Amino acid sequence: MNTKMVCIDVDGTIVDFDGHMDPDVRAEIINVMEAGHHVLVATGRSFHATLPIIRDIGLHTGYSVCSNGGVTLRLDPDLDEGYEVVARSTFDPSSVLESLRNRIPTARFAIEDDEGNYLSTERFQDFSFGVQATGVTFEELQETTAVRLVVFSQGDSTREFASAIESLGLQGITYSVGYNAWLDVAGAGVSKASGLESIRQILHVDREDTVAIGDGFNDVEMLEWAGRGVAMGQAPQEVKQVADEVTGTVREGGRATVLRTLLRSPADQRR
Repeated sequence: MNTKMVCIDVDGTIVDFDGHMDPDVRAEIINVMEAGHHVLVATGRSFHATLPIIRDIGLHTGYSVCSNGGVTLRLDPDLDEGYEVVARSTFDPSSVLESLRNRIPTARFAIEDDEGNYLSTERFQDFSFGVQATGVTFEELQETTAVRLVVFSQGDSTREFASAIESLGLQGITYSVGYNAWLDVAGAGVSKASGLESIRQILHVDREDTVAIGDGFNDVEMLEWAGRGVAMGQAPQEVKQVADEVTGTVREGGRATVLRTLLRSPADQRR
């Protein structure tokens, strides 16, 4: 079996929507790594919110992609903190913020800046930030160099929110609409797939030997990019349509079903 690059989403894939991680996940990951494959986390969370997951599942070396491709981590136990940020993709959020505020006046905004801090309006806070957001004015937010812009509008349904975003015809950015009137914005061409492609080249893994598992709209590019893109069972239909296959839901252990297929058979191990 060729060495695979296995890219796993966090929320809805490694952990459920209550943040619960199945106790078998660590063993699953270690088994895949002992079979000779590279395992990477690929998530929309900031690196602050991703590191606890990385440590919980036993990843100590390799790479991971955070902030929907905006940040790439290299993991190395010899480093002081066990990791380093090796790449950040930034953009100017000023015009996007102005357009969004005019179109969705109820929206709240938060930005991950180029140093990993979170700045927000209206005391906007989310677990995916991993750190406490600092409150700033809208004008201060516009002057920030952004890695990730998060937009949330509690007063809109997901469909209404998506329609409003599409009507703006935003240029020079990449965005994905979440489950609950939630928007993630990154720089043009930046996605989990773009971050993973850079790592693939470093690891010298063929595209056909890449595997990706995810469940959200921010996983679409990753599932399309992968040689084997797998959608979780609870993923929206639009996400399932771009995947090569669909596994069980997060509560059914869909991730484990996929990972077991990557383990060498006893016959392979004797070779």
